[in-house]
Amino acid sequence: MAKRDYYEVLGIQKNASKDEIKKAYRKLAIQYHPDKNPGNKTAEEKFKEATESYEVLSDDQKRQAYDQFGFAGVEGMGGAHTRDYSQTFRGFEDIFGDFSGIFDSIFGGGGGRRSHSGPRQGAGIRTDIDVSFKDAVFGTKVEIQYHKNEACESCRGTGAASGTGRKVCPSCKGTGQIRQSAGFFSMSTPCPSCGGHGEVIEKPCSECGGAGAQRKRQKIMVTIPPGVDNGRRVIIPKQGNASPNGGPPGDLNVIIRVKPHDFYERQRDDLFCAIPISVSQASLGAEIQVPTLDGKTIKLKVPSGTQNGKMLRIRDEGVPTPTGRRGNLYIKMMVRVPEKLSRRGRELMEELSRVEGENTNPKPIPLSELSD
Repeated sequence: MAKRDYYEVLGIQKNASKDEIKKAYRKLAIQYHPDKNPGNKTAEEKFKEATESYEVLSDDQKRQAYDQFGFAGVEGMGGAHTRDYSQTFRGFEDIFGDFSGIFDSIFGGGGGRRSHSGPRQGAGIRTDIDVSFKDAVFGTKVEIQYHKNEACESCRGTGAASGTGRKVCPSCKGTGQIRQSAGFFSMSTPCPSCGGHGEVIEKPCSECGGAGAQRKRQKIMVTIPPGVDNGRRVIIPKQGNASPNGGPPGDLNVIIRVKPHDFYERQRDDLFCAIPISVSQASLGAEIQVPTLDGKTIKLKVPSGTQNGKMLRIRDEGVPTPTGRRGNLYIKMMVRVPEKLSRRGRELMEELSRVEGENTNPKPIPLSELSD
């Protein structure tokens, strides 16, 4: 099924303010929250859809990328692949203002909220990988190895021995909460016996000790998209730890660390490097061969009278972008003065000095005229 436009999902215009975005999301979140619609898959999907839209449009950087490039612009930024929606409501005060009031509206009001004991997503895993500057610019595939918790094959992730299952926790009577009183105040805390689930295992599995998971080494090929920045997070869905109670696995979060290049630097979508030229090439002009990052050789015309530090541009030889175009390559001309001259070279330079004349009383150059 095709993804719907984020503005369409929230029912707002493209010029909507942050307050309008928040208000639209609040309305949909209350209506479709899974805890208010247990077992309703349609409501759950609508809640996820609204949450994904809010996560992008409430962030200035993500919203700008989405407005300019669509879904491709927020690929890997946390928008097009939304993660654990059960964590979205940690910011109730910011989105809803009245924390207790919104919980009352969702869960029926009065008393403490009972712990949700349904299937939960497994924990995510972070791993850092180093990629070369060139691979970060043009993209690549990298095989990585890491350890994760996989569902126990013996008990299929239940944690219970064969022929047994779970039973109501005798400590909290299935509520998942223990209420403690102190004077006029009372407070509910997660039950220490069942961890807030309301159920305990009758007989733990002998293979995993009741954990429902076993630690194993995993190999996986990760696609590094072209133009990835240093520190970028690539999310691999469902390659994290197994759920502790039958829910979906967590995600694998791959953090990209880009190694510096000996000759090239990057600024957004543009590449920069420095090329040495001789005094005669700078004075007379020349046509030189310039190597590019992807191994090609391009002819570059150096204009006569080129000054040291002058920047020349080669179009479409920079970093690939999500739209299919590429940035530019900027070449900084570095005029090299020979440290040693042959006898004939010295004679020619002396003749040039006599013909052109030398300024023996030079004035300072305004700093504003200096090349970067």
